[in-house]
Amino acid sequence: MPTILAVDDSSSMRQMVSFTLKGAGYDVVEAVDGQDALNKAKSQQFDLIVTDVNMPVMDGITFIRNLRAEANYKFTPMLMLTTESAADKKTEGKAAGATGWIVKPFNPDQLINTIKKVLG
Repeated sequence: MPTILAVDDSSSMRQMVSFTLKGAGYDVVEAVDGQDALNKAKSQQFDLIVTDVNMPVMDGITFIRNLRAEANYKFTPMLMLTTESAADKKTEGKAAGATGWIVKPFNPDQLINTIKKVLG
């Protein structure tokens, strides 16, 4: 079963994402910000990343940019799950290497369907 890294500085959002993904049969590891996520991703391989954009220490776009630089994460699907819906933020996210963009509040079915699609 694929393992997903869920990154969000909001514990309630992390719990909601985890609950949704675990309910669909995925293994989930949580991280509290981009730096925490980067450390975890370097010590364990994840099949997919779901990350917030606006976080302290390291934001989601910087995190994705850093993770894309790692050889074993060049092709890993990375989804932004954020309240940000501005076109320029989406462009910045895509440029950093984001695979997709989901706006909060998210629909659990939509999240699962998107994940199934990008995991093939």
